[in-house]
Amino acid sequence: MLSDLAYLQLQLEASLQQHLPTSSQIAQPMLDAMSYAVMGGGKRLRPMLVCASCEAFGGDYKAALPASCAFEFIHAYSLIHDDLPAMDDDELRHGRPSTHVAFGEANAILAGDSLHSLAFQSISEAANISPTSKLAIISLLSKAAGWPGMSGGQCLDIEAEGKVLSLEELEILHAAKTGALIRSSLEVGALCAEADSNSAAFKAIGEFGAKIGLAFQVVDDILDVTQTSEILGKPAGSDEALSKNTFPRLMGLKESKKKAEDLLQEALALLEQHKLKTPLLYTLANRAINRTF
Repeated sequence: MLSDLAYLQLQLEASLQQHLPTSSQIAQPMLDAMSYAVMGGGKRLRPMLVCASCEAFGGDYKAALPASCAFEFIHAYSLIHDDLPAMDDDELRHGRPSTHVAFGEANAILAGDSLHSLAFQSISEAANISPTSKLAIISLLSKAAGWPGMSGGQCLDIEAEGKVLSLEELEILHAAKTGALIRSSLEVGALCAEADSNSAAFKAIGEFGAKIGLAFQVVDDILDVTQTSEILGKPAGSDEALSKNTFPRLMGLKESKKKAEDLLQEALALLEQHKLKTPLLYTLANRAINRTF
């Protein structure tokens, strides 16, 4: 059973390189921007969760690598667009100039568009996933990344700037903006192992993902006000500068930290209850919450 995160990350990096296009007679600057955004760093949490979930459901994590890459492509595209002047207007990402700073706004937008498309190409061309599972995976990812999920949550986040949301409203926002992609990464991993989507275990892995996704965002909000830009690799204090609703702003730091820890323990209990606790899933859950960047 795979438990070495460093080894898994090496496998993921190689798979990402394999799936990224490298040369084009018509769009080389865009391809360069795509590679810059994807290979420039990051925690690789979502793709590792895909692989970990696949293994927890009895599958071979290698079969899940194309779907894992799809999640990282979607995540990278979202960060490119989030950093644009029309969105969060951030000039730093992973300790380097944001993609639009390095390649210009037009190429950055096009790179994001193409990474979105490449995600679904990676799934459709995967060699070791059944056609039935591919269709279910594409449906899950499209909803998680699109208007009901990440993009919809981003829209709500922008609309809420300068307003004060309730805690319930903030949780709804982040269940879409951050949580949907994390939750679906675990559900997709299970589907890569041909799991029964109607089973109690499948429902549990989704609930686990929802709790980890929310806790991840709570920690993100905490780090934005407690860490420096150098440690985060992106501008610190940007949420406050944009008058965004955050958990520390609504609950305070102490209660926010407690909320993240409570969510983590509830998530881990689900793994125990449904016999899904593997070294990899346990480690990833803890790493997602107990982090400093």
